[in-house]
Order: sequence, then C-alpha cells, then structure tokens
Amino acid sequence: MGWRSLGLLVVALSLPVRAEVAEIHVAQQYGLAFLPLMLMERDHLVEAQARRAGLADLKVLWSKVAGPSVMNDGLVSGSLQFAAVGAPALATLWSKTRDGLGVKAIGAMTSYPLFLNTRNAKLKTARDLGAADRIALPSIKVSTQAVMLQMLAAREYGADQYARFDPLTVGLAHPDALLALMNGTGGVNAHFASSPYHEQEMRIPGVRTLLSSYDILGGRATAVLVSSTSRFRAENPKVYRAFLDALAEAMALINRDKMAAAKAYLGLARDSRDSVEDIHRIISAPDYAYTLTPEKVFKTAEFMYRIGSIKVKPASWKDLFFLEAHGLSGD
Repeated sequence: MGWRSLGLLVVALSLPVRAEVAEIHVAQQYGLAFLPLMLMERDHLVEAQARRAGLADLKVLWSKVAGPSVMNDGLVSGSLQFAAVGAPALATLWSKTRDGLGVKAIGAMTSYPLFLNTRNAKLKTARDLGAADRIALPSIKVSTQAVMLQMLAAREYGADQYARFDPLTVGLAHPDALLALMNGTGGVNAHFASSPYHEQEMRIPGVRTLLSSYDILGGRATAVLVSSTSRFRAENPKVYRAFLDALAEAMALINRDKMAAAKAYLGLARDSRDSVEDIHRIISAPDYAYTLTPEKVFKTAEFMYRIGSIKVKPASWKDLFFLEAHGLSGD
C-alpha cells in the first residue's frame, strides 16, 4: 500500500461514524385499521426493538391526522419518517420521488373493505349519484376512497369519465364524516367509511351501503400500508429495521389474541359507541386482516397510471415496496 493510500485510510478511519437519528415521527389516521400502530405506541415496541439493536435512546413521536395529503407532505419535507397511508398515496409519492427521496412502502398493514354509505333514499346504485350529493372521505383525489370512486366512475361510464364523482367529494376525517352524515352537515349525505365508523353508521336510521371497495377491486385488498423514504432507510438502517420489526410484532399480538386486541382498541380509541364483541367481530371476519402482505396494490397503481394520476408505471408491486417485503406473496 502506497503512502497516499495509507494516508487516505488513516483519515477514513479517524472520521466519526455518523449516528442514526435519535427521534422519529410517525403519522396515522383514525380507525380500527391503525390498531398495530396504536399498540406500538402504547407498548413502546419501536423503542424496545431499537434497544435490542444498540440504540438506547430512540424517541418516537406519534400523530393522528385526517388524511394522506398531510402525511405525503410530511414525508417529503422530512418532518415525518413513517406514514400510514393507502395505496394511492403511496403510488403518487413513489412516482414523484423515485429519482430522489424514494418513497416506498415498508410493508402492508391492514386489508379491509371500505363502504360507501348513504342516507339519501333516492340512491339505489352509484349511477344515481348527482350534483346535490356530497360524499365525505379522508382526502379528495389522493385517498384510497377517492381513487375507488374514480375506478367506479371509469367502470360505469368509461375510462374518460373517471373524474365524474370528484366534484361530489368532501375531505373529512372519519369521526367528523360520521357526524356530518348523521346531521347532514355541509350537505354530506354519503360517507366512504372504514371500520368501526361503517358499523356505527349502519345503526343510524335510513343509512345503508351502496357498495364496498372490494366490489370495485374484485376481492380483498390492502387499504393501509406504511411508507417511508429510501433516504431515511439508507441513513438509518437500524431505526428502520426496529420500526419494521415492531410493526410485525404488533400484528402478531393482534392475530394471536383478537379479543384482547379488541379490548385494547376500545381503550386506546376511547370508543364508547362499540362493544368488545363489535370490534372482535370486525377484526375476526375473513375479509379483514392485519398483514404485511400487499393485496391488489399493483392494480390500484396500474389504474392511476392509465388515467395519468402518476407518470411512471411500476413493473410490479415490488417496485412500490422496499426489499424487505419482496419475499412476500403480494400483488
């Protein structure tokens, strides 16, 4: 080894090893789908996994927000490191950031149906939706519900009519949407709801379901997944792994004892509208699953590419997920 090479080696060895971040910020939305994250917060599962990896002082901040728009902005700005969003929000940021920040999913989290509920007695099918109707959903255009409506419109009226229902949508967090539907606030007479808000709405006289997201997608599908950035993953591999392992741990806790999970949800969500039996029934149904395996994520991304919502078409679902998920039998 020459003197120049030896000198460079000495300099390299003398440089301090860049530490991983000491604090992360995680965002989620409202509802039963986010129970794994709620358990991770309650039981400090990420911090425990980080300690096992030699990171003793990791601090985890948790936030609840109304919809994916805020979370996408947070990932791009760096104010969020992990965000629980739907497939449309993931596909949008993946397409926009693939040559830079590199937003991808670390894994799926919850597969469950979304229900288009209405109190408008004149609505028999989605084709009856008109200019006077207002559909509450978490975020206009980018939420899973918004894209489901676009897929529905394209199916019913032709591909060029995919935006037909967009003017009818109103962005509201699920708890606010429930109240708006109940009271007719702002003209809201429909809600594309998740559980347990769907089940609560079924108890309101005159409210009924027009269809579900499974009717649109053709079967069980991922409704929530967790995303991060390639930059964060590369710079903080131990923290990233600690979060992923904690997510898997939380899902295992739920799937091992769903009655205990139902009790936990009621307390953590401060849900006084539902019973333990109500929640247990929902999460025990075959169309509801807490799993890292993606379901029909690629189908949603393909549709978004066809209508021009994203500019790059993924070759498969694996393009949208980090390497750790590639061994799963997803689609």
